[in-house]
Amino acid sequence: MKFPKSYTLHEIASLIHCQYVGDANFPILGMNEIHVVTPGDIVFVDHPKYYDKALQSDATIILINKEVVCPEGKALLISDDPFRDFNKLTRHFRPFQYANVAIADSAHIGEGTLIQPNCFVGHNVQIGQNCIIHSNVSIYDNTIIGDNVIIHAGTVLGADAFYYKKRPEGFDQLLSGGRVIIENNVGIGALCTIDKGVTGDTTIGEGSKLDNQVHVGHDTIIGKKCLIASQTGIAGCVVIEDEVTLWGQVGTTSGIKIGSKAVVMGQTGVTKSIEGGKTYFGTPIEESREKLKQLANVKKIPEILNKLNKNEG
Repeated sequence: MKFPKSYTLHEIASLIHCQYVGDANFPILGMNEIHVVTPGDIVFVDHPKYYDKALQSDATIILINKEVVCPEGKALLISDDPFRDFNKLTRHFRPFQYANVAIADSAHIGEGTLIQPNCFVGHNVQIGQNCIIHSNVSIYDNTIIGDNVIIHAGTVLGADAFYYKKRPEGFDQLLSGGRVIIENNVGIGALCTIDKGVTGDTTIGEGSKLDNQVHVGHDTIIGKKCLIASQTGIAGCVVIEDEVTLWGQVGTTSGIKIGSKAVVMGQTGVTKSIEGGKTYFGTPIEESREKLKQLANVKKIPEILNKLNKNEG
């Protein structure tokens, strides 16, 4: 998430009431999670395991809960609770906006686009030309939809990321200030849920088609011309390259990559990154030919045991 203008280190520290290390006028351009940070961004870290990764990332401002040596060319924001203060910044720069109309005045809807009754279109939404938005679709704030997109009834674009920190009193949610981007010629079935990014974008590439009841987690990027069948659940921060096929009830873990033109057969659990151009099946996931051979061999076990028993007799 980029800020509307450049802020200084002193200004941001004042917003969250914390100390800082670095030039008071050090420029800050935005805030992002570590997998999407660029120079000028704030990244937060609150566990020693990830200190080095954050300090060595492309982020130039690190919101951290320990005084450490500041890398050259960077700045630190020292906080007793970086998670809390990252949320403060999200509330400040991307606050929740109440809507009292079905289609916000700030929404832009392209020529030829049809929106059926009982839809909600939030603030700053952009919808391209010649789209069809069926009834009871909810499109949350800041979503961007290209041309010739079809979205079927009951789908929700832009719900919060499923991202929580466990505290003694319960689970504390990391607020979502990102967006959903749907590119041209995408088809989305009924009752799909596509979460917005925490600070970046959840993106569905041009020409991809989603069946009914598909879930796409926060900050996931789906490439061009992918096919995703019903009841598939894609976790957050997944990268799915072009022309991938995921058959029904596939589930993925977070932070993995699925290579271009991979085919994942139904009910497979994608527990790790996989290469493109191959077909996969099973949990744990393996190439389908190998997995099917294993299953065939399992069926032979009773026959083998019977032979062993006869030989012993």
